[in-house]
Amino acid sequence: MADIYPMWAAAHGVMIVTPVHWYQAPTVLKSMIDRLVCADGGNADPTSTAGKDPEKAKAIEMKGWDYPRHLAGRAFSVIVHGDSAGTESLRRGLTDWLSDMGLIGAGHRAEIDRYIGYYGPYATSHEELDADRAFQEETRNAAQALVQAVKLLRAGKLRQADSHLQDPRPK
Repeated sequence: MADIYPMWAAAHGVMIVTPVHWYQAPTVLKSMIDRLVCADGGNADPTSTAGKDPEKAKAIEMKGWDYPRHLAGRAFSVIVHGDSAGTESLRRGLTDWLSDMGLIGAGHRAEIDRYIGYYGPYATSHEELDADRAFQEETRNAAQALVQAVKLLRAGKLRQADSHLQDPRPK
């Protein structure tokens, strides 16, 4: 995660493309989500807790801080695919998570959930994915929407409509 935090912090836009595994995010994606709590207002300075000393971390939290939203204002796109069930709920869960951290969706075409090889044999599902040209074009559109959103962000023309409001419950 020490390698991933700086990449997220440096990114103007994030695109998550993932399969669904039994209605859920793949384990490595879920682990990253759980560990990105530091990017969502947690203590971003691991030296202040001597690594992962929970007592030091609790003491810092109890002293209070302004709960900075380290990733807020970046753009995102989410693409979820599966072969039988769970794509919509995973896409919603991922977009909710990113939105809750203050990231900005790149638009309707940048948030996709699709079934590929619906209820077909698992053994050929990768072939179905490779052959689905429409899905590939939708993914390309999502990437282009994200690029456009990043350009608008950099030009100061895209921001959360509620970004000026104070959050009465920051945590």
